[in-house]
Amino acid sequence: MNITCRQEDLARGLSIVGRAVASRATLPILANILIEAGENRLKLAATNLEIGITCWINAETTEPGATTVPARLLSDFVTSLPPGPVTMDLHLKSQTLKLNSDRYHADIKGIDAADFPILPTIEQGTHFSLAPDHLREMIGQVTIAAATDESRPVLTGVLTVLDPDTGRMVMAAADGFRLSVRESGLDAPLDGKLSLIIPARALLELARVSGDEANPIQVSITDNRNQILFRLTHVEIISQIIDGTFPDFERIIPRTQATRAVVNTKALHNAVRIASFFARDAANVVRLRFEPGDELQPGEVVVSAQAAEVGGNQSEVEAAIEGDGLEIAFNAKYMLDLLGVVGCDQVAIEMSTPSSPGLFRPVDDSDFMHVIMPMHIAR
Repeated sequence: MNITCRQEDLARGLSIVGRAVASRATLPILANILIEAGENRLKLAATNLEIGITCWINAETTEPGATTVPARLLSDFVTSLPPGPVTMDLHLKSQTLKLNSDRYHADIKGIDAADFPILPTIEQGTHFSLAPDHLREMIGQVTIAAATDESRPVLTGVLTVLDPDTGRMVMAAADGFRLSVRESGLDAPLDGKLSLIIPARALLELARVSGDEANPIQVSITDNRNQILFRLTHVEIISQIIDGTFPDFERIIPRTQATRAVVNTKALHNAVRIASFFARDAANVVRLRFEPGDELQPGEVVVSAQAAEVGGNQSEVEAAIEGDGLEIAFNAKYMLDLLGVVGCDQVAIEMSTPSSPGLFRPVDDSDFMHVIMPMHIAR
């Protein structure tokens, strides 16, 4: 193998596929990145056997070939190089990859590419496409609620329901403390309703690498519903689909309310962010007191946090409040996660009692809703 590419392209490609490298590899080759020289392009690939990422970059190929080398070492070396051409030459017998760039040279010992796991491409199955900008927004709003604890694998995924009969796509995630649901229109030639649990990590990687994508993202699902492939212009992400039954999230969504407040999203975010500094020493509890207004004075939300050892703070945010006054407490991080992805100038908060879930949704947008369980506060 002999190939030349730009340092900038190689560093970008390594950063894309490097996120799929196994952090604690049971097999040495899973800590490696596959490098395969083809006709005027270089293929980079990595997998942890649950998610696999492949990326192609432009290159000049003198001699085709393939090998695998340690991901961290290669990435650290390449990102430290100055911009310019990088030449890679493989000594096949010793599986040593020689890299040259300006005055910098390195020999990296690798493992034969034949031992690298095959990353499948889905030829038979269900195929459709999704708009990248819209899908990226949906992923950002839903994955904040996915669990990171592996004790219940289904909660580390995002339930994705595609219904061609209603023309709707629903994504939902829940970790036991919060629930995020986002709906969208769907225009896909599907034979029937599809329900999948896609790992949140795979969706986050898709959102990360699709920032500059202009073309629709091609989605393929195997007939036995155990793998999903996202194909971009220069990147492919393949992931296992989580096997299991997702909780009935419709039962979690509150259907009644005693208090409804409409608040400026940015103002509330800032007030909660300041309160979170004090809440760090008090189990992350932030209190919200809703005080309805009258003809002379608008309503307000009083945001506060109190920690016995460091002190406390209080901020007032103007709000349009309907119904009874109420005080409720939420986890500061959960609120900040939500307010960071609302995507609307104003957010509506609906509550029944201090011990009942709070329902958050952007004003004038019925496609997104978020439920947060309250925290107990001493009276």
